[in-house]
Amino acid sequence: MASPSLMDTLFQRSLDDIIKGLRHQQSTESTFISKVIEEIRREIKTTDLQTKSTALQKLTYLNSIHSIDMSWASFHAIECISSPTFAHKKIGYLAISQSFNESTPVILLITNQLRKDLNSGNEFEVSLALDCLSRIGTVDLCRDLTSEVFTLMSTSKVFVRKKAVSVVLRLFEKYPDAVRVCFKRLVESLESSDSQIVSAVVGVFCELASKEPRSYLPLAPEFYRILVDSRNNWVLIKVLKIFANLAPLEPRLAKRVIEPICDHMRKTGAKSMVFECIRTVVTSFTEYESAVKLAAVKIREFLLEDDPNLKYLGLHVLSIMAPKNLWAVLENKDVVIQSLSDEDPNIKLESLCLVMAMVSESNVVEICRVLVNYALKSDPEFCNEILGSILSTCCQNVYEIIIDFDWYVSLLGEMSRIPHCQKGEEIENQLIDIGMRVKDVRPELVRVGRHLLIDPALLGNPFLHRILSAAAWVCGEYVEFSRNPVELMEAVLQPRTGLLPSSIRTVYMQSAFKVLIFCVCSYLVQKEDMTSEVSDLASKRECSESSDLASAKAPVERDQDEGFNPRNSNQSYEDPFVVNGGHGQLSTSALMEEKSFTHESIFKLLNLMELAMCPLLGSYDVEIEERARNALGFIELVKRDILNPSPREANLETEEVSASRIVEWVHDAFSEELGPVSITAQERVLIPDELVLKENLADLEAICGNVELPSSCSFSLRSPYYGESAGISFSNLQDEEGPEPSTEATSLLTEHRKLHELYYLPSEKNETITIANDYPPANYPSSGINTNDDTQDLVTLTNQSLVSKRKPNHAKPRPVVVKLDEGDAAPVTAKKPEVKDDLLSGAIRDILLLGNEAKPASSQSNPTDKSSIKKKGKEKLNVDLSDSKEDLAVREQPNPENPSSRRSKHRGHGKEKSKKSQGKKDGDGSEDGGEKEKQKSRNRNGKHKTRQRADAPLNVVAQTPPIPDFLL
Repeated sequence: MASPSLMDTLFQRSLDDIIKGLRHQQSTESTFISKVIEEIRREIKTTDLQTKSTALQKLTYLNSIHSIDMSWASFHAIECISSPTFAHKKIGYLAISQSFNESTPVILLITNQLRKDLNSGNEFEVSLALDCLSRIGTVDLCRDLTSEVFTLMSTSKVFVRKKAVSVVLRLFEKYPDAVRVCFKRLVESLESSDSQIVSAVVGVFCELASKEPRSYLPLAPEFYRILVDSRNNWVLIKVLKIFANLAPLEPRLAKRVIEPICDHMRKTGAKSMVFECIRTVVTSFTEYESAVKLAAVKIREFLLEDDPNLKYLGLHVLSIMAPKNLWAVLENKDVVIQSLSDEDPNIKLESLCLVMAMVSESNVVEICRVLVNYALKSDPEFCNEILGSILSTCCQNVYEIIIDFDWYVSLLGEMSRIPHCQKGEEIENQLIDIGMRVKDVRPELVRVGRHLLIDPALLGNPFLHRILSAAAWVCGEYVEFSRNPVELMEAVLQPRTGLLPSSIRTVYMQSAFKVLIFCVCSYLVQKEDMTSEVSDLASKRECSESSDLASAKAPVERDQDEGFNPRNSNQSYEDPFVVNGGHGQLSTSALMEEKSFTHESIFKLLNLMELAMCPLLGSYDVEIEERARNALGFIELVKRDILNPSPREANLETEEVSASRIVEWVHDAFSEELGPVSITAQERVLIPDELVLKENLADLEAICGNVELPSSCSFSLRSPYYGESAGISFSNLQDEEGPEPSTEATSLLTEHRKLHELYYLPSEKNETITIANDYPPANYPSSGINTNDDTQDLVTLTNQSLVSKRKPNHAKPRPVVVKLDEGDAAPVTAKKPEVKDDLLSGAIRDILLLGNEAKPASSQSNPTDKSSIKKKGKEKLNVDLSDSKEDLAVREQPNPENPSSRRSKHRGHGKEKSKKSQGKKDGDGSEDGGEKEKQKSRNRNGKHKTRQRADAPLNVVAQTPPIPDFLL
């Protein structure tokens, strides 16, 4: 066995050979790696530790660089760490730290080896074991090795001690009971004279305080001493992070530490220290005006730096400061605007956030114009960031800052035509939402939608399909505000609509149907009104003396007629008698010329729609085919019973009235106004008692596993407005048809559906129909915006618009925006804290409050008390103590299973009161009687009343650990 190992060692390739070989393999790198892996698998099985460690080293490198799996070599890594040679042990620990996790099967085999190395006299071996434990420590490892780490925290070797202190963080995270062993020594290390030890301890407390800061308030004096005395900038930065978390919990603490922070900000020359002081002030000390002003001055210095990193930090801190101190942003608006043209993308994003923070009702128009100008000149990524910021800011709180909705709708239209725009979904949602909420903006909304629909070049841009869908829906829903409905019909039926996805085409078809209904209905109303007006003119000629009365009565009778009531009631037609000068001389043809729709125009409109819908009858999409058949059926009805000019039989009038009534019903269905729906509406729908909703549908696999639906029966259930597919659509069936299902398969499927109707769900496959786009690219207009303006001109333009001023008096009042009573915001659910965090916080609270002797500054108890308190903490307060200590323990002991129990016990004082509450739980008294006894006890004992008020859980500082007197 010795000779093969020796030969393998002599001819084994080293890690340097592998790296050189990878550099020479340009095209066949994967093949070379495969060969190397085979060599490693053969070499790692040898008994020679030198060969095994070299193979493991190469495997570790390939895992870190090329993500090669090395879990299969976990046992060989354990063999290397058991070697007495330090070089082998180092490679083994590196492999374990890199590849082991909690699910590694052999992880428990390293416990004894870790314990052996932690107790070693070689500080470098101890260091390797500590590094490994900090990375892969599990609950079992941390529990078994807590005592070894505790011993190393007091070693005289600084190199080992600082690493042991750092490993404590992993112990506390995985094994919270380690707090009762190591926390006292961790606190004592804060007074160490070695700066490396203090830095490690402060780093541990910085991480702990970021999760649950309230538990570390008793240590505020120690942190304050470090803040004042320390000269290590990195230690001061971590202490500042700790005070940023503690200050909101204790107002007295903020008053005490604000001056040292300002002194550091003025005197230090380290940019990192200045930045941390600024961030601490703007996040936790905003109520101190002098400190905030000093921070603003320092932020200005960061913004004027040539270093892009410092400039970014200044913008970042300014964005944190903006919500509560917008004046600081306005003072630096010139730098912020210029930063939009910076080469660094991070600087541009931060400056964009600051610009949007300055938006208000008075300057939203100017700022949006500036940003759209930048979007036209920017790269696609930043262009969409700008558009997304505009959309999200303007729609906040149901368009709270928008005064002129006509302007905002036109802005949405301009944003849609920007070449790099990819915000189709957001613009689509806002166009539809504004149309449903704001009635006064619907004419402008239809105008903007018309401009988008009539341009055939826009149909070739897939990013605009969602916007075109919204434009088609708006124009069809509010067609009564259109000046030329026929033009809308031609736009939604143009040949290039074949480029659109089927979900968008269905919206176009539905909008065309709405426009047709409106036109036919308006024509019938005009025809009926014309007949009544002609009869009125005849009566006027016979009774000239009552012409004034007849002219005033005619429109009233028209309003009270039970015929059609089209949605173009806002569009009033002139009275024919008044048009003709009051002489009453007006023929029937003249009356028809005054109206918008004639017999010929309606007939041409029907022919246009019929020509566009007929080819769609053979579509493989169910939605398209169904809408085409509905439209053609309606066209046939109108042509046959309403527009047919040929002589009819005696029942002509009856058939025409029946057809007109159908048109009226369809028009009334479309006239029902659609409004916004709360996003929580579905949650308020009560589930019927008889309905049983199955949560587990795993049995569908057993029931329907052998049933396959034929492809020709699949259909699309995509939403016509948002294009979300909920079912199956045909895939490329325009060129090739699938096989038809056999009669036997269809009958079996029908029987199975009848038997298991409850379990039938739509399929989850999602395929789309692809249509070739052979048309030229879209021709995007510049939207009337000059893109040649430089940055300085934009800064000058916004000098007045970015200054906060009073709300201007608009000549045109803000239109009414429909809001829901329940609110349009989604409910926010409170995030429950993790159980481990609760256990850790409770353990630390016990150590700091019950074991005050753990702090060197306040150590007053004897060793017997210390041991009893420690024993009590481990046994969860089952040991009988004195009355005062028992009362304190009952009030402060955490109970993760029932947090409310600690609060209820927190109010109790003395044995007598605890016995009364216990008797109440056992049923030895009525509930009212117990409440009266508590009230009398509070009235008799004023001291108890004061303590109870201080311990009330509703107070902000409830259960707050005591703060030393110097903070008062």
